[in-house]
Amino acid sequence: MGTDRANGSLYTTIDNKVATVEFGHPAGNSFVTELLDRLTTEINTLSNNENISVIILRSEGKRAFCGGASFDELTAIENLEEGEKFFSGFAHVINAMRKCKKVIIGRVQGKTVGGGVGLAAACDYVFASIEASIRLSELTIGIAPLVIAPAVQRKIGTAALSELSLAPTEWQNAYWAKEKGLFAKVFDSIKEMDKEIDFFTHQLSNYNPEALYKWKKVLWEDTDHWDKLLTERAAISGSLVLSDFTTKALSKYKK
Repeated sequence: MGTDRANGSLYTTIDNKVATVEFGHPAGNSFVTELLDRLTTEINTLSNNENISVIILRSEGKRAFCGGASFDELTAIENLEEGEKFFSGFAHVINAMRKCKKVIIGRVQGKTVGGGVGLAAACDYVFASIEASIRLSELTIGIAPLVIAPAVQRKIGTAALSELSLAPTEWQNAYWAKEKGLFAKVFDSIKEMDKEIDFFTHQLSNYNPEALYKWKKVLWEDTDHWDKLLTERAAISGSLVLSDFTTKALSKYKK
């Protein structure tokens, strides 16, 4: 059963040297600003925790992994400052994951949209269930996946990013995502996936933590400029969300 909290939930449990961070929101595990900020803070905290070597990032329930940006917050944006602040939330999370000293393992149990795809792409290794279809739907409401694009492009390449983003109404299945490099492994059931995650993270947590960190830095080479880049992209997204096209597109979601 998922959370019913309007600002979402975030819980961390630590078992041996593995920290599991679980986020949730009643609207398909989507993200509001407060939840994005809390996730960023938690990743930064765990990065400096010498008692852990691995982080598992997962969401509540058995259905959607992440619904992306909160439509309630998107429809409430009234000016450039609010728009930039909201999209900066995703920028901060991705940058925190990128710079985290621990290897981050993604657990994607179901469909993921928009910012959720960026979140999966910012993980270092991703396990997914067969139900984990993905979609970048931003163009349908007049914005673009600007903030998350660098993370997604790093994993799947420009051609696949074009295919995914320019067909914003189409879902791509988990095996497509695996073929393109977003997912490392796909399983027929959540139970099977979780069993493999337990084995994999236990094994990973027993490796030299210094070696893991040094290797992660190599895997994320040439991304130091993302602090500036993603912030600039957040500002552009903040302006797009105020456009006449997007205002009209989002009006049907207003309560």
